[in-house]
Amino acid sequence: MSTEKEGKIRVFLGSYIHSISSDEPLQIVSNGVIGVKNGKILFVDVEEHLEELKEQYALTSDSIYILGQCEFLMPGLVDTHIHAPQYPNAGLGLDLPLLEWLQQYTFPMEARFHDMHFARSTYKKVVERTLKNGTTTASYFATIHRQSSELLGDIVDQMGQRGFIGKVSMDCYSPEDYVETTEESLRSAEDFVINMLKRQNNRVRPTITPRFALTCSDTLMRGLADISKKYDVHIQTHLCESESEIKRTMELFLNSKNYTRVYEETGLLTDKSIMAHCVHMEKDEVETLVRHSTGVSHCPTSNICILSGLCPVRDLMDAGVRVGLGTDVSGGYSPSILEAMRHAILTSKIIHMKDPNYKPLDFKDVLYLATLGGASALAIEKEIGNFQVGKYFDALHIDLASIGSPIHCTGESLTQMVEKFVMLGDDRNIMQVFVEGRNVKPQP
Repeated sequence: MSTEKEGKIRVFLGSYIHSISSDEPLQIVSNGVIGVKNGKILFVDVEEHLEELKEQYALTSDSIYILGQCEFLMPGLVDTHIHAPQYPNAGLGLDLPLLEWLQQYTFPMEARFHDMHFARSTYKKVVERTLKNGTTTASYFATIHRQSSELLGDIVDQMGQRGFIGKVSMDCYSPEDYVETTEESLRSAEDFVINMLKRQNNRVRPTITPRFALTCSDTLMRGLADISKKYDVHIQTHLCESESEIKRTMELFLNSKNYTRVYEETGLLTDKSIMAHCVHMEKDEVETLVRHSTGVSHCPTSNICILSGLCPVRDLMDAGVRVGLGTDVSGGYSPSILEAMRHAILTSKIIHMKDPNYKPLDFKDVLYLATLGGASALAIEKEIGNFQVGKYFDALHIDLASIGSPIHCTGESLTQMVEKFVMLGDDRNIMQVFVEGRNVKPQP
């Protein structure tokens, strides 16, 4: 992992792309200049002002990195929902729907993470793989085991990634060897938050993580909400992923109007909460999320693979919901947000074929969802997500003409190059991965 000397300015000269908003999802600058100091963006300008910038900031030639013809910078990818302990199962069990898949594959795998050696080996691999695929920020679910969940946070920190780490809480309707009592779960969750905050690392933060309403009692959810409020930390969980999940939830919470209201009534919906999936939502539920400024993680790969459904994400966005993308490993088989971007486009096209009035997503839309949209869904859009002065320099250096590139360049425009990268690119095109100005891409 390369580091920059404290106070040194590093300058990137060449093309860059980023999103300004969901309404302006792709801004392209072909002759840009971005200056980085102490991990943050110091200035954003154009090449014609380079000589003035050199004089103003006392820049030397060795501090300027010049991008090539088929190269550009883009913001780092944000994975708003990924299960780190499920990584060994990636590619398995995709013949089953959600609830059966959890029992047969997921819970048995997660139960193994009491073993710190196994946890260390697995977590190193998943963080390495996500970084190679350009994920600069990830919102991780861990397991019910506090110590190995803290270990995940340490590994994310050591490898230079930005992360939200969730120690999972669940106290009912779970396997005998993978469940907590309510008291154990609340105590462990608070201890986890305290221990993570003691590290005083703003780049790696704890997040309260009730698995979902099916495995959490009302008392547990209310207690977790209190912990979140007490320590001002994020919350993540699952919501309206599959129809069978929704049906079972409403059988357990008879006094709630709908699934989303269960979370509202227990205090889990805040402007620092993010709900994974939200495939089958009633109008009232969408309005409830908007009312609380709660984010949504759209996980199209997983929704298709474990037969959950097709999320009409355009409708959520149009309603004012803050939406990002998630891989949802291992319901989603790939740890690459690029794959989620493509499946978000395909999902929207399938919905459009069934309903011509539904506007499908394009490559510009998913670029927004994977960067600034994800940052907004996690309530950190003031810190990362695009190239604005004062934000952290979390970025990817893309080269479409890299060795082994799956993309054939024939003199395309920069817009076409971006489209090709979104649809065809992979880790071979990601030359450098910057988090707070440091290149943290693992080396072969």
